[in-house]
Amino acid sequence: MATFGDIGVAAAFNILSALIFLIAFAFLRLQPFNDRVYFPKWYLKGLRSSPSHSGAFVTKIVNLDWRAYIRFLNWVPEALKMPEPELIDHAGLDSAAYLRIYLLGLKIFVPVTLLSWTILVPVNWTNNTLAVLSQGDEKITFSNIDKLSISNVPHGSPRFWTHVVMAYVFTFWTCYTLMKEYEIIATMRLHFLASEKRRPDQFTVLVRNVPPDTDESVSECVEHFFLVNHPDHYLTHQVVINANKLAKLVEEKKKKQNWLDYYQLKYSRNQAKRPMAKTGFLGLCGDKVDGIDYQTAEIERLTQEIEAERERVKTDPKCIMPAAFVSFKTRWGAAVCAQTQQSRNPTLWLTEWAAEPRDVFWPNLAIPYVSITIRKLIAAVAFFLLTFFFMIPVSAVQSLANIESIEKRLPFLEPIVEEKFIKSFIQGVLPGLALKIFLIVLPTILMMMSKFEGFLSISALERRAALRYYLFNFVNVFLVSIIAGSALSQLDSFLRQIPETLGVAIPMKATFFITYVMVDGWAGIAGEILRLKPLIFFHLKNFFLVKTEKDRDEAMNPGSIGFNTGEPQIQLYFLLGLVYAVVTPIFLPFILVFFALAYMVFRHQIINVYNQEYESAAAFWPDVHGRIIYAMIFSQIVLMGLMGTKGIYEAPLVLIVLPVLTIFFHLYCKGRYQPAFVKYPLQEAMMKDTLERAREPNLNLKGYLQHAYIHPVFKDEEDDEDEGFNTKLDDSVIVPTKRQQSRKNTPAPSKLSGGSSPSLPDHEGSLS
Repeated sequence: MATFGDIGVAAAFNILSALIFLIAFAFLRLQPFNDRVYFPKWYLKGLRSSPSHSGAFVTKIVNLDWRAYIRFLNWVPEALKMPEPELIDHAGLDSAAYLRIYLLGLKIFVPVTLLSWTILVPVNWTNNTLAVLSQGDEKITFSNIDKLSISNVPHGSPRFWTHVVMAYVFTFWTCYTLMKEYEIIATMRLHFLASEKRRPDQFTVLVRNVPPDTDESVSECVEHFFLVNHPDHYLTHQVVINANKLAKLVEEKKKKQNWLDYYQLKYSRNQAKRPMAKTGFLGLCGDKVDGIDYQTAEIERLTQEIEAERERVKTDPKCIMPAAFVSFKTRWGAAVCAQTQQSRNPTLWLTEWAAEPRDVFWPNLAIPYVSITIRKLIAAVAFFLLTFFFMIPVSAVQSLANIESIEKRLPFLEPIVEEKFIKSFIQGVLPGLALKIFLIVLPTILMMMSKFEGFLSISALERRAALRYYLFNFVNVFLVSIIAGSALSQLDSFLRQIPETLGVAIPMKATFFITYVMVDGWAGIAGEILRLKPLIFFHLKNFFLVKTEKDRDEAMNPGSIGFNTGEPQIQLYFLLGLVYAVVTPIFLPFILVFFALAYMVFRHQIINVYNQEYESAAAFWPDVHGRIIYAMIFSQIVLMGLMGTKGIYEAPLVLIVLPVLTIFFHLYCKGRYQPAFVKYPLQEAMMKDTLERAREPNLNLKGYLQHAYIHPVFKDEEDDEDEGFNTKLDDSVIVPTKRQQSRKNTPAPSKLSGGSSPSLPDHEGSLS
């Protein structure tokens, strides 16, 4: 069982690691040759130029201004100085709302920590229950840390009513804080949408499951349907094209071009020797050939394949998917279409708001809609198996946190682990570090599952991956850690008296989570600001691949917030804080350090580094709110179970009111605030349309929208090639319709990108 000394060693190790990361960052960010690594956002905005372009050679690499090193900690006040409205203009509402999650943690847990340490810690400490229990049962182990927990209060003591009262206080405060924050974010979202600049997704709806028609192409069918059913508002459309194979070829060609640039740059530095390369797997095996000639030949081959594939996409109707991006003349028209049922058959003509173009995950648009349900089932089964089999390494990690119990069963390890420093390191540092290492590959696996399920936007992919990461943390990092640790530490008595032993053991596992928070939340967050991996990769690319300033800009890797990994991490700390606020108050200061440090670090990164891939206007906040609610309900149920084992049998009856009140509070917030995140008010849409018409009466909206949702592989081509693609593709897929009766009142068909028309004289021939 970890002692104060073990926690002290862990704290010293992690504080030292965090300080090393922060000092290294403060030094490296001042060097001119690292400027693009630590300030890429300003370069992307065109508001910063490289300091290595002027001055002597040495000053292009090293900052010789001694005054800069005196002010090396200035990044902290600079990160906190930017006002929130300016931050939203600079980085978007998603980034500002993400930062408010950390602020929410501070708002909740600062008062909770003060009350817990003022009231509950003295109540817990002034008892000797654990000492008495350990004398009667040698299998029960504890440390001085556990004396600060609820486990140290005597069985049946009236002192437990203090914990019951504090549970009510903490619940009411948390609910009040959540409601105020939900109200603030909802207001910010509506204001952001009202003041936001014009974007294609404000006018565009994604239509899926377009019914097949033997007489009309997909493009004709879409145009016909919307001209008939939305005659006053339909403007244009862009059918969805399956260009996944073409995109892979283009990406492969880009990689080959990078290798060619590398070999050419290498040869220019030493022309006495031609660079050589191996043709096998990853360049590690196979025939040895001239690197420049080989990559040039590969690029020529891929160019031919790309042209052939491009021609196939232009001429093969099978490349046209039964889906389209349909744009409207007004936001009001798009809102009506996106939020209503289009056909009497609810499985056809499915509409939803289109993601903004940079948020669209293009590969999944080619997935047939009928296979989505099967894919989701397969992903759910795979996630269950992943969670189940991951219990094995998590249980093994718990053995490190219960070293005394292991010694009793593996006595030959005792001489090694009984060394004071080794024992403190194993119990105070190793469990959290080992668990952190086991979780490294998890986000990648969960993101692959989300992509397999068929979500159509990067934001939706990240939200689904975040949900699964949260569930995984809840089951494996929290529940399994407690159950496995309890069963291992109290094995014999656990089998004889499961409820009583578990009631004592749950708060005693706080020591393991303290070590995990210090590794993951202290040193891990400090390591985030150092950006060691992007730093190394930038300089490797800069040395081996960069020829021009454009190449140097492309070598920057600003990254993004990473909602799919960051938000579940925060939610785990909310869960731990709410569970242990009443039972083990000593845990709370450790997560306060996490929330404060993370807020400061991520505010700096959002201002100077991250370039967000998309903007969803804080659409993720209902998920954030809901998970905190679920964590609060779980903490209340845990406390009810604990009280049931402590001889205060009236306490669970009093506490059962808390989850009921919390559920009703959640339903109230869901009805009051969530609609602002899932629906777009027609009143807001009409207001914004009216203002835009008054300010820009001659706006060419069709020209703005008609190419907004073309597949990126065609946007990257030159303008003349792009226009040629559109024209040729239109001619190849649109055929004269044979449905004369249904088309007699419909204007002539437009090109693939759609067309506009006046309202129809009547609705004869409406498609269903």
